[in-house]
Amino acid sequence: MLGIKRNVLLGSAIVVLSAGIITAAVTLATHPRTVPVTVPEETALHVTLDQGISSNQNRPGDHFEATISEPVVLNDKTVIPQGTPVEGLVVDARPSGHLMGRAHLQLALESMQLNGKTYDLRTSSAYRRGGDHKKRNWAWIGGGAGGGALIGAAAAGGKGALIGGPIGAGAGTAVAYFTGKKDIHLRPETRLEFRLNQPVTVDVTKG
Repeated sequence: MLGIKRNVLLGSAIVVLSAGIITAAVTLATHPRTVPVTVPEETALHVTLDQGISSNQNRPGDHFEATISEPVVLNDKTVIPQGTPVEGLVVDARPSGHLMGRAHLQLALESMQLNGKTYDLRTSSAYRRGGDHKKRNWAWIGGGAGGGALIGAAAAGGKGALIGGPIGAGAGTAVAYFTGKKDIHLRPETRLEFRLNQPVTVDVTKG
């Protein structure tokens, strides 16, 4: 009788131990062991935009989606793999003026999703400034004035040249007004580089 009880207890212990081993194996399989790794300040984060952004369509405070395009590797270990999704913020966006005022577009990264967790990011800004259209505008205005003077001179001699000049200048200004905007347009898949302003500690699968 005593032997039977021993066998029953031993069998129960084996079952419990086996269940514990199976549970641990399943836990390790579904939740691999991770170790915290700190990505230092000034580390470059290369991303590609998932959407278009422009200085005349977006406003400060808008968010955008992007993807890590180059893995971040520390000590031969990939800590932020290529394809990691990130979210960014439009810090500043100013449309171009017609005759003056350059376009501005300033972006920064805010967070990333890695191994099911969200990590806050503090990065430098990617800054773009539109071209100066002053020379182009002067070319349009000057060309318009010259053209008006030639037309006026042909129509009415020297006096017509004096009249035609201001008229031509006005026409040139109108052309510059309608064609002079130089906004910044970043298309999807545009590559941008940011740098961490603060270190970020991420959980990396131990391997």
